[in-house]
Amino acid sequence: MSKEILSVQDLKVNYGPIEAVKGISFDVYEGEVVSLIGSNGAGKSSTLRALSSLIAYSGQVSFLGEPLNGIAAHKVVKKGLIQTPEGRGIFLNLSVRENLELGAFLRKDRSNIKKEMDQCFDLFPRLKERLNRSAGTLSGGEQQMLAISRSLLSKPKLLMLDEPSLGLAPKIVLQIFEIIKKLNKEDGLSILLVEQNAAMALKSSHRAYVLETGKITLSGKGEELFSSDAVRKAYLGG
Repeated sequence: MSKEILSVQDLKVNYGPIEAVKGISFDVYEGEVVSLIGSNGAGKSSTLRALSSLIAYSGQVSFLGEPLNGIAAHKVVKKGLIQTPEGRGIFLNLSVRENLELGAFLRKDRSNIKKEMDQCFDLFPRLKERLNRSAGTLSGGEQQMLAISRSLLSKPKLLMLDEPSLGLAPKIVLQIFEIIKKLNKEDGLSILLVEQNAAMALKSSHRAYVLETGKITLSGKGEELFSSDAVRKAYLGG
């Protein structure tokens, strides 16, 4: 069996008196794509923000066998747990090149960065064409390509993608999900995917968890949940 890369036990997130995540537990194994699906306000993004140490939480989180509790956000990144945030989080006033270089900011192996940047251009040729342009001039789809590429240059051992399809045209959504599958199948990258587009997420995932109002209500193989009557009724319009 594959090695466990991420273990989350009894994770809770509170915003004042509001309990956004109510004691969830899940895991991710090396080489997997695992999805967290659910409607708006289910606690999906709060979960990723907690794992990145961007917000306070309680419970036990371990990454590659080491506890993450109390570790600063930049040290989480250094360990290889990388998040592409909802809304992309790129620096609009910086160039495409500068945004990509920031992804590699903590790395010491400078000689490999250009080669890996070229690999990002193989995935997303449009970024190379716009390398010296301000990131704020890119379309929504191009900004998402830049956000993913910046994360890849951080050398993720586990890539967490928060709503990568949000606000994108259907054709671009298909392209983004093809890249997600390619990164997993060809490069062996482990991925934790938070996504409202339940159909695309489940079809692209080995396993998935359904979040409802801060609790996990269902879990299983992606294909099984895609075929589940309860999931189809609630999230797939069937």
